Amino acid sequence: MPNPHGSFIWYELMTTDPSAAGRYYTDVVGWTVAKFGGQVPSYQIFSSGGTGVAGMMALPEGAEQHGMRPGWFGYIGVGDVDASLAAITSAGGTVLMPPTDLPDVGRLALVADPQGVVFYVMRGASPESSTSFDPDATGHCSWNELATDDLPGAIDFYTGRFGWTKGEVMSLGDLGDYQFIHHAGERIGAMMKSPNAGPPPMWSFYFRVADIDAAAERARVGGGTIMQAPMEVPGGEYIVIATDPQGAMFSLVGKSSGKSSCRSS
Repeated sequence: MPNPHGSFIWYELMTTDPSAAGRYYTDVVGWTVAKFGGQVPSYQIFSSGGTGVAGMMALPEGAEQHGMRPGWFGYIGVGDVDASLAAITSAGGTVLMPPTDLPDVGRLALVADPQGVVFYVMRGASPESSTSFDPDATGHCSWNELATDDLPGAIDFYTGRFGWTKGEVMSLGDLGDYQFIHHAGERIGAMMKSPNAGPPPMWSFYFRVADIDAAAERARVGGGTIMQAPMEVPGGEYIVIATDPQGAMFSLVGKSSGKSSCRSS
């Protein structure tokens, strides 16, 4: 895994219906989906232009009874999984799944930050760099956004564990600050305070599409729920926030054709 320590290297959907979710995201985002095989034959890979960018698996048996719901999760690449777990727990984080080795895949663990937001840490086995996060590539993740109930605490946690640095701050008015985050010389996302009436603290991942209006319409027609219709953001692009038919929240970013039937005013 040549990516620098602290890089987002993979994204994963856990869902109650992988077959239906696969059809949905191939239509909405333009991905292809195929079985991974190998050590985890039920695991599926979403690809863009022949490059794997994300994975998908069924929610573990019994997970819903323990409050786990369909959702997207990010993998942060680290130089040493065990050393990272020690640093995470010493800073108030929690190990939810102990280190696991998958042949030809890597070593990974599922953790939660001190505010309870879940993510993976992983030392990948591939000799090639991950391009799952690529701000400019269609079909790849373009933005990583954390909503948290303790913004200063989350900033301290992630910058201290993963080498991230604070960038610019944009005011969101009553919602507080939107703190941009940099890593390895580029802006990778931002952190913000969770809205009082919004979803619980979580990571959100924005996948790039060629036409945000067409993608929003496909998301709606395919049975998803549009929570934020195409809305312009600084830089002239537009975002959409939605939930898929199984209830997993996802986000899209891209240029607008101006043909949306559900645009934000």
